[in-house]
Amino acid sequence: MREKTESRLGEVVRFALTGGICFLVEFAALVLLKECLGLDTLVATPIAFALSVVVNYALCMRWVFRGATDGGAAAKAGFAVTSIMGLVLNEGLMLLFRVMLGEDAVLLTLLGYPVTMYMLNKVLSTLLVMVWNYFTKKAVLQSGLIQRLLRHS
Repeated sequence: MREKTESRLGEVVRFALTGGICFLVEFAALVLLKECLGLDTLVATPIAFALSVVVNYALCMRWVFRGATDGGAAAKAGFAVTSIMGLVLNEGLMLLFRVMLGEDAVLLTLLGYPVTMYMLNKVLSTLLVMVWNYFTKKAVLQSGLIQRLLRHS
C-alpha cells in the first residue's frame, strides 16, 4: 500500500513538473503570437496549446505515466482526443474570461514589461485545464479505456 502511494505521489509530482514546462511553452508561444505577430488571443491560444500538447505528449509517454507506451495507437488516439477536449475547454475558458474580465488592461509592470489581463486569463484557464488533463490522460494511458471501448464497438 505504501509503495503504491509513493508511486502515485511520484506520478503527480512528475505530472506537475511536466505541466509547468508545458505551461511555459504555451504561455511564451501565446505572448509571442499576440505581442509580436499581433494575433488575437482566441487565434493564438489554440496554436500555443498545440505546441504545448506535443511537448506534453512526449513527456507523459516517456516520464510521467511509466509504461504508457504499451498502449500503441489506441493510447495515441486517446491522448489526441483528451487533448482536443482540453483545447476546447481552454478556448472556452479564455473566451469566458475575456468576456468577464477583459484582456487588455495592464495589471502591473514587471521588469519593465506590462502584464495584461489576457496573461492572467491564460493562467486561470491553464489551472482548470490541468485538472482535466491529469484525470483524462491517466484514464486513457493507464486504464486501457480506449482498448476496452474499441473492443465493445
